[in-house]
Amino acid sequence: MDHFPTNWGRPRNDLYDAYNTFPIHARPSIAKDAFAEGVQHTQQPIVTGTSVLAIKYKDGVMMAADNLASYGSLARFKDIQRLHPVGSSTIIGVSGDLSDFQYLQNLLDGLVVEEFTYGDSDAHDLGPAEVHEYLSRVMYARRSKMNPLWNSILVGGHKDGKSFLAYVDLLGTTYSASSIATGYGAYIALPLLRKVVDGEHEQLTEEEAQKLLHDCMRVLYYRDARSIDKYQIAIVNSSGISISESKSLDTKWDFAEGIRGYGAQTQ
Repeated sequence: MDHFPTNWGRPRNDLYDAYNTFPIHARPSIAKDAFAEGVQHTQQPIVTGTSVLAIKYKDGVMMAADNLASYGSLARFKDIQRLHPVGSSTIIGVSGDLSDFQYLQNLLDGLVVEEFTYGDSDAHDLGPAEVHEYLSRVMYARRSKMNPLWNSILVGGHKDGKSFLAYVDLLGTTYSASSIATGYGAYIALPLLRKVVDGEHEQLTEEEAQKLLHDCMRVLYYRDARSIDKYQIAIVNSSGISISESKSLDTKWDFAEGIRGYGAQTQ
């Protein structure tokens, strides 16, 4: 069996083992070491997470992501948290490769510890703007080395009475807005978010923001084959950071009976 989902469905090559490292039929004394030719970089993500949604609302920033990590087309891990707190006023949500996300988590946790050990004053705590700037430099540096981190990242936070929400991807591209989405959500959910949020987020209450994200996550579950009906919401405001337990989506599928060609209906 080929263990890489990107190769599933392709013609089998029996000259190499499952990990494409040594020719099977070659004698051990002359077997070629595939890793001796140079540093091998990740060519594409393998275990991935899909969309992350984020909006500004009256009191801060709210972010949502489902709990699925897909191995190719297989819904493999169904209890993954893709929302990560950074310090006391920042939250990040990550799409893309899960191992690269874990690497970023380690980088950011180390950065927070380093800042804490200085211990000079609370005024120098890392805020969301600083975290976003740091991530943009990390992503651009890795891109420049032709070894990118295969992620799209949303950075949200609330500090000194101001809300912050911005985006950075594997190329180091950055922008900020009052509503942002990654992955398939950038096509399906973002128009729904913009219809409610853009220009009016200062009037949006926490309850209305949660309902909006809930509705958008339900739409994504209907339309995105790499999503799941379990998700979490992170809230950042003047009270700090809170990440909810997994929530379940209320879905209905009986409308499918009215679609031509579905089930027993043939005409």
